[in-house]
Amino acid sequence: MRILFLGDVMGRAGRSAVTERLAGLRRDWRLDFVVINGENATAGSGLSPDHAKALFEAGADCVTLGDHAFDQRDMLSHIGKESRIVRPLNYARGAPGRGHGVYRLPDGRKILVMQALGQVFMKRPFDDPFSAVEPVLKAHPLGGMVQAILIDVHAEATSEKMGMGHYCDGRASLVVGTHTHVPTGDAMVMPGGTAYQTDAGMCGDYNSVIGMEKAEPLRRFVTGMGSGRFTPASGEATLSGVFVETDDRTGKARTVRMVREGGVLQASAP
Repeated sequence: MRILFLGDVMGRAGRSAVTERLAGLRRDWRLDFVVINGENATAGSGLSPDHAKALFEAGADCVTLGDHAFDQRDMLSHIGKESRIVRPLNYARGAPGRGHGVYRLPDGRKILVMQALGQVFMKRPFDDPFSAVEPVLKAHPLGGMVQAILIDVHAEATSEKMGMGHYCDGRASLVVGTHTHVPTGDAMVMPGGTAYQTDAGMCGDYNSVIGMEKAEPLRRFVTGMGSGRFTPASGEATLSGVFVETDDRTGKARTVRMVREGGVLQASAP
């Protein structure tokens, strides 16, 4: 299975990059399934139903969220109607929506997508992500009920993301980190056959401070005081993510590559 994961879509610039480039990537790279983290797609904070629809129309098969899952209030009611949107497994008890989903490709193959929130340095005390993913993995053995498993680890600490990668090694096709918006250079296949990257980066304007216009973040760093709201940067965006090709029999990764398309960052195509 040929899978593309794109990191946090940041505001209008990120949405535009997805809209303009994803269809071509699906065709040229012969992609079977595309997952996008969309939790910053609407004004840099949350995802609206309309913007979720736009990501699906652009070519996404599944959209994951994160700690800003319900910053756009309409998502509270919309997520129950849209099975292709996945919120964190270990979000607040009683939260609407689902933390994982199994999706069938046109040829009958199946892929499990799930997301977990980290605990380290996060502002809210979310439930243990390791305990959250364990029963889902046990219920969906890789290469058995599903041909591929993708886990989005939405976390601040690189160590926690790496811990999840090793914890799931051999039981998932891809474990990839999101949330920090800075792509890491450690894409690899772990000893057990799981592809891993600590952070996929963002789909947004990198002439910024993690996707935000520079002036306000710099003012707060330099003076300790704010004078306005953070605003997503609006320049040309880079699509950042990871491409993995898996073995349908075992579900394990054959190859993994970082993706950088457009904007100020570039990397080679799969």
